[in-house]
Amino acid sequence: MASSEEDGTVEEKENNNKKRTKSALVTAWLTFYNIAMTAGWLVLAITMMRFYIQRGTHKGLYRSIARTLKFFQTFALVEVGHCAIGIVKTSVIVNGVQVCSRIFMVWFVTNSIRQISTCIICQKIQNEESVILFLVVWTVMEISRYSYYTFSLLHHLPYFIKWARYNFFIVLYPLGVAGELLTIYAALPFVRRSGMYSMRLPNKYNVSFDYYYCLIIVMLSYIPLFPQLYLHMLRQRRRVLHGEVIVEKDE
Repeated sequence: MASSEEDGTVEEKENNNKKRTKSALVTAWLTFYNIAMTAGWLVLAITMMRFYIQRGTHKGLYRSIARTLKFFQTFALVEVGHCAIGIVKTSVIVNGVQVCSRIFMVWFVTNSIRQISTCIICQKIQNEESVILFLVVWTVMEISRYSYYTFSLLHHLPYFIKWARYNFFIVLYPLGVAGELLTIYAALPFVRRSGMYSMRLPNKYNVSFDYYYCLIIVMLSYIPLFPQLYLHMLRQRRRVLHGEVIVEKDE
């Protein structure tokens, strides 16, 4: 019996050591990831400010940050993986919708139009004030969000960072959504004329797809999705800043 008890104790210690090691590795990775993302969005912010100070205009700003923006916004897909495997306790659906909607804006709206053609209207899309609007909003929100996660993981969270994380979004979130919708709307005439990403019948696949109507559906999807995401953030704000106990259904 003594031998069995000793074996059980040793096995339990080994399991606890493995759990601690795993927890330490996860924390180290998340800290590295959030520091890297904070730095990336800070670089974007500095680049945008320098561009505007030097040029005195927002025209051409998107092109100057496009490569960095595409990298860091696409790299955010890692966060969906964090949620899926359970190392971050956030809804996969909520996180996935936010990340994928931004990637769609970057790759399939703002960036794609510039790549497909160099006509005047295409260049105008990237120079729209609405593009600058959502870029500024994204940058401020991501800097506050990733710095909040970083300091939380380091167990040294300044109150201002926490306050910024759960207050800035109240105004910035609707402004960002407005910028995204206005940008898609500005792209619609070109998409309709050029037929980009569309498939017309007849074709060998016997499939029809119209990117113009796809963009309209995307715009309409903001109607049910935005209120849910916004209310989710408001619930998180009450829980973090005011200590309210909020029970949410599993998503």
